[in-house]
Amino acid sequence: MKKIVSILLVLLLATSMIFAGGKKDATANVSKIGVSMPTQSLQRWNQDGANMKAQLEAAGYKVDLQYAGDNDIPTQISQIENMVTGGCKVIVIAAIDGYALTDCLENAKAAGVTIIAYDRLIMNTDAVSYYATFDNWKVGTIQGEYIEQALNLKSAAGPFYMEFFTGDPGDNNINFFFDGAMSILTPYIESGKIVCLSGQTAKAQAATPGWATDKAQERMENIITSIGYAPDGKKLDAVLCSNDSTAQGVINALKEVGYTSANMPVVTGQDCDKPNVKLMIAGEQSMSIFKDTRTLASKVVEMVDAILKGAAAPVNDRKTYDNGTGIIPSYLCEPVFGTAENYKELLIDSGYYTMADIQ
Repeated sequence: MKKIVSILLVLLLATSMIFAGGKKDATANVSKIGVSMPTQSLQRWNQDGANMKAQLEAAGYKVDLQYAGDNDIPTQISQIENMVTGGCKVIVIAAIDGYALTDCLENAKAAGVTIIAYDRLIMNTDAVSYYATFDNWKVGTIQGEYIEQALNLKSAAGPFYMEFFTGDPGDNNINFFFDGAMSILTPYIESGKIVCLSGQTAKAQAATPGWATDKAQERMENIITSIGYAPDGKKLDAVLCSNDSTAQGVINALKEVGYTSANMPVVTGQDCDKPNVKLMIAGEQSMSIFKDTRTLASKVVEMVDAILKGAAAPVNDRKTYDNGTGIIPSYLCEPVFGTAENYKELLIDSGYYTMADIQ
């Protein structure tokens, strides 16, 4: 009897070791994916990072999600280097500065890591294999067309007074956002129907370092002081803002001199950040481009799956995005725009936000 019990114990121990070994092997075979986001100071990047991590983990991957402080480039470089040495097979990067990552990505390429640029194209390196973003030219044209329609530029006599704000000069996206909008608005500027009294219509003049709200507000305050824009002063009809953080700064400055929902100029934006949705509902911001990051995250997961299976990642654009070393195969998602009229259907009914989020 003792011999039988001993045999059973040995068999039980061997069986448990087999299962434990199998579990260990299964864990060891899970691929690790790095996700590098620029900052947690903007809602948009918190949401992008969370969506990416959730969908990658649901697909069975281990995820190393890192935020680079408050847009701190050395921190982002260090985090990416740690992802490489930590065994990440693929790293998804939303760059703070698209021109600052060349050296660390060369090391990643040498280590066999695949790099996917996320939303912001990484420049001047052949270490980038793919780019996942929205159609950024279309983002700009939607904003330009909205202003065109809101001011009835095709038919109205004008002139209409307008100012221009875009984002960080180190972000390649501003070339698409700003140029896309200006492709619609430039003919009206040239004809004199749109007049920019500050004269600041060039991309470099309209740029906002770090896409920072306070920088946009400071510049708008300076323009207001020099031109005399006010509800009872020089009329201001529209402000092109490439995103919501710059729009918020502009609106803050306008409210300081007495603008309200009753007389606020047309102000565009992008990202449908919660504070800006509230501004739209209050009648202080006219529109914001909505880019559903859940859609973009799902495309990144598809890319990662394909890459790790040795296949080509799904792309739908092979001609638009040249990072200085050649065209980067890209997947472009479609942007749409939100307003006070459609935000419930676009943002609430879709489950992107709850009503409590924007109250």
